[in-house]
Amino acid sequence: MPDFRAFHTPDPLAPRIRDRVRHALRPGWTRSLALRRGLAVTLVGAACVVAVTGAGDDGEAVVLVAAHDLVPGQVVGSGDLRPLGVARATVPSGAITDTGLAAGRTVTGRVRAGEILTDTRLLSSRLPADLTGDADARLVPVRLSDQAVTALLRPGDVVDVLTDSADVLARRAVVALHADGGSPDGTLGGRSTVSPVLLAMDAASAHRVAAAGLDSALAVVLH
Repeated sequence: MPDFRAFHTPDPLAPRIRDRVRHALRPGWTRSLALRRGLAVTLVGAACVVAVTGAGDDGEAVVLVAAHDLVPGQVVGSGDLRPLGVARATVPSGAITDTGLAAGRTVTGRVRAGEILTDTRLLSSRLPADLTGDADARLVPVRLSDQAVTALLRPGDVVDVLTDSADVLARRAVVALHADGGSPDGTLGGRSTVSPVLLAMDAASAHRVAAAGLDSALAVVLH
């Protein structure tokens, strides 16, 4: 009797077909679990790549932060600041990195301990333009007629400046510096001690306000 096994050729596709059948018969939760595991491995690998490459791209920058709370009108000394290394991507625009650029300058607004010091926190020739967006802007010290109103103002507030007869001298002036101080009633021995407010405004308005403030009480309207 002939041996038919000698003429039988194994079908190379048979194992693949069996694998497909077994895969189709596997419970759905098993396939879902395998899929989730594969996806988790992929995400972990991607996160590692981002962490490694991102750290190299961003790096670290050294900035100056307030060593303690700084108040408006305070002159910055070297002991008021300390260096701090932070991620380069978190450094704000205008951050000061050189103590020499900050020492001796006046703080315009309250700065909390640990806060990164920026150029808009310090008085400079560029501050009026930075606050108003007008390259020809000026700073004008103004003593308001009401100390209570002065106490309400904060750096960055936008105000209109008026005379006691309600004539508008300047519109949309920006409070650059509000120095705390003065007595509650605004006088000391008959002399006015109302704290001045430094306002940034366009040049024409600055000249009007400066002239009017010589012999007229001024007031502001907040926006």
